[in-house]
Amino acid sequence: MLRLCVGELPTDAPESSTLVLYEYLSPGDKLLKPQAQSPGWSLHLKPFFGALRALDVSSGLVAKYVDSRQQEGAANATINRELAALKRMYRLAHQATPPKVLRVPAFPKLTENNARQGFLADTQGDVLAAQCASVGLWLRAMYEVGCTYGWRVSEVKALHVRHVDMGACTIRLDPGTTKNGQGRVVTFERGSILCQLLAACVQGKSADDFVFTREDGRPVRVFRTTWKNVCARAGVAGLLFHDLRRTAARTLRRAGVAENVIMQIGGWRTRSVFDRYAIVTENDTADAVRKLEADRKEREAASVEIAISHESVTKSQQTQTADPHARLLN
Repeated sequence: MLRLCVGELPTDAPESSTLVLYEYLSPGDKLLKPQAQSPGWSLHLKPFFGALRALDVSSGLVAKYVDSRQQEGAANATINRELAALKRMYRLAHQATPPKVLRVPAFPKLTENNARQGFLADTQGDVLAAQCASVGLWLRAMYEVGCTYGWRVSEVKALHVRHVDMGACTIRLDPGTTKNGQGRVVTFERGSILCQLLAACVQGKSADDFVFTREDGRPVRVFRTTWKNVCARAGVAGLLFHDLRRTAARTLRRAGVAENVIMQIGGWRTRSVFDRYAIVTENDTADAVRKLEADRKEREAASVEIAISHESVTKSQQTQTADPHARLLN
């Protein structure tokens, strides 16, 4: 029978074969992980579904699983990810030739309310930058890259010297090294703070060396405690390095950069995910209202000026009509 657990895969009828969770993994499939590396599978999915035949898993049973996980306090986003793994297993099994399962149950999509909340206000940036500089060049430079491009911390830490071209003023992320698998190339201004920081980071290093290294030359791996401390000293306790993605998205949008370009720079693949990062604050709204009011007053002033000009022309024409010889007498 088709059990959602580790086992052999016989060649008999699809509904009576045994499914291996990681059999359907491909190198580019990041959604599923081998069960030994997937807590969602071993802790929740396997105890609930593991002893069932594939044809016994119905939409009603899935709904019971959702209720059970919600009662345990699991967030909707967590449940969605767990069900996504199970759904992926069914779809790949159904698409196999011959199909390993004859049908795919309906899986609900729960509403998620996990929009990012943290971001760095304008007045806090310089203070945090100074605190990062007090720790070392590596943290100051990583902070600058993070709040400029909104890159994930894993992408920033993985940068090698060969990815930074100081002559062309570009930074490159190779395809396959990012979360969405797509490569990226961004530029920086020559002589800018970021340019100076990167130049100092890569100076004297070979192409295969990491860009961001500590004073002893070791590449930066884990720095959660260091980051927590500098944020506390800067008055932004609780700020995550990942929150710099929101800061970058907001800064770029306020600078007038097109949203599709911002998505490309930061590596947001879908608009729905980008919307969770591209925040609008009260100051942004107030600024929009001020711009709207200034535009209205400018248009009103232009209308008044046109009206006055039109009135002057009309009076001049009326004068010439009333006394056609007046111009000759002057």
